[in-house]
Amino acid sequence: MKPDPDPAAASFMEIEDFDELDAILDELRSRYDETPQWEFCEGFMAAVICSRRTIPAAEYIPVLLATPADGEAPDAEGGSFADEAQQQRFMALWNRRWAEVATALDSKVETLEDDECYHPEVMDIRGAVADMPPDEQANFKGEDLPAFAQVWALGFMFAVESWPDEWAAPRDKDAARWLDEALEAVVAMTEDDTGKPEVSPLSEEGAPSTSIARLNAFGEAIWAVYDLRELWRTIGPKVETVRAEATPGRNDVCYCGSGKKYKKCHGAG
Repeated sequence: MKPDPDPAAASFMEIEDFDELDAILDELRSRYDETPQWEFCEGFMAAVICSRRTIPAAEYIPVLLATPADGEAPDAEGGSFADEAQQQRFMALWNRRWAEVATALDSKVETLEDDECYHPEVMDIRGAVADMPPDEQANFKGEDLPAFAQVWALGFMFAVESWPDEWAAPRDKDAARWLDEALEAVVAMTEDDTGKPEVSPLSEEGAPSTSIARLNAFGEAIWAVYDLRELWRTIGPKVETVRAEATPGRNDVCYCGSGKKYKKCHGAG
């Protein structure tokens, strides 16, 4: 597996790059049908970037794609890359997007319209179907189509739930409240959009597919990601508690098993 990404090496992804990622995921899905869509991966990536601990790619990629960890053989019930070249290409594209997202989340932005702001790569499935001719729309009749950015939020929370220790509430009450409110904003996006379709979130000319309340909630979720990135950077990684072993009393039996009192054995010095 390629080395972990360097945020300083950010380069903008093009539409063709995301198409290539989709094609690789489609190919993986031919062997493991639970391989996620890119939007899910996008949310997962954002959460891993924001995590309190720096989680290496060798640890999180097998969790995301159900591929074998380094040194393990493919699992018949899991995913696998077609070959090493495909894996390296996926990681090259992944690392480029990672660097791009990390750079955006570390930038000081004032509005969501800022060019340097984090803009998740999400789809508007309901809008895409609404723009189809009636005969094509009929193919999706009765299907439970995801709401705008719902899959992204599910990917984010999947990462949070996969490393609960890294997302445990800090002891400081203000920081714990900060964490809770930010995660609530993301969790809200995992729910369905039951409001009246009023706007097209990705196109000014598209068919209305999303409620204004949903669009506002999406904006709050983006700011929440910034808050989470700042929270863990401010607090820093966990410090492992070093527990010193208790020293026996001088009249206690020595720990070495000699049967002598500690003061006449290892405590005699």
